[in-house]
Amino acid sequence: MKLSNYKSNNPVFSGYFWQDQKTSSKKMTITGIFIKSLSCIIVIAAITAYIWKLNQEGMPVKWFTLGGMLAAIVISIVISVRLHWAPYLVPLYTIAKGLFLGGFSAYAHQNYPELPYQAIGVTIITFFVMLLLYQTRVIVVTKKLRSVIITSVVSVFVVYIISWVLGFFGIESYIWGTSWFAIIFNCIVIIVASFSLLLDFDYIERYKNKAPKWKEWLATWGLLATIIWLYVEVLRLMQKFAIRF
Repeated sequence: MKLSNYKSNNPVFSGYFWQDQKTSSKKMTITGIFIKSLSCIIVIAAITAYIWKLNQEGMPVKWFTLGGMLAAIVISIVISVRLHWAPYLVPLYTIAKGLFLGGFSAYAHQNYPELPYQAIGVTIITFFVMLLLYQTRVIVVTKKLRSVIITSVVSVFVVYIISWVLGFFGIESYIWGTSWFAIIFNCIVIIVASFSLLLDFDYIERYKNKAPKWKEWLATWGLLATIIWLYVEVLRLMQKFAIRF
């Protein structure tokens, strides 16, 4: 089987490595991805802190959350169909995610001041644990494991989409509450998000020093999407525990 037949749960890692790989002498490197990812994370953190400050001053931040989320979705779709625009769109995606996370985290920070910091800590620890498991080959990303993770990710997002659609009709989904069913589902999603990091690591290692330099932005986009997803799910779970107990 050709390597180009492999797919990922993350659209940024599906197929782009197989296009125009000889058009540039500069290649994608782990260092380049690290610098870009770290820079984007710093920007997101700065925007989030600023929105927290606005919220503490009494300014509503609901529209930051909604606007950032919609902008991130639109930008992601554009990047998916215009890969070469990634160097220009990923910074905009970063700003959009900063607005979304700022508004999303502001509620938790206002009502449970320690939760966002705890969620950040759990996310960082999870990232490095999964990286260690991958590097030491305790978990090997095989074709079967890849298929299981991708299927799980698709299933999770199908459930989310269905629940959002039902919400427009006034039907409340059990996954958004604080019941044990919602908590267990949230835990499963966190596990799926954590394992999605393995796919990101696998694709980056597989094609480092092979893909064109500009595609570091695509790799950065993929990592940010997974890390932010993981953080959001961890924070949601902590909020559920805080409300319930």
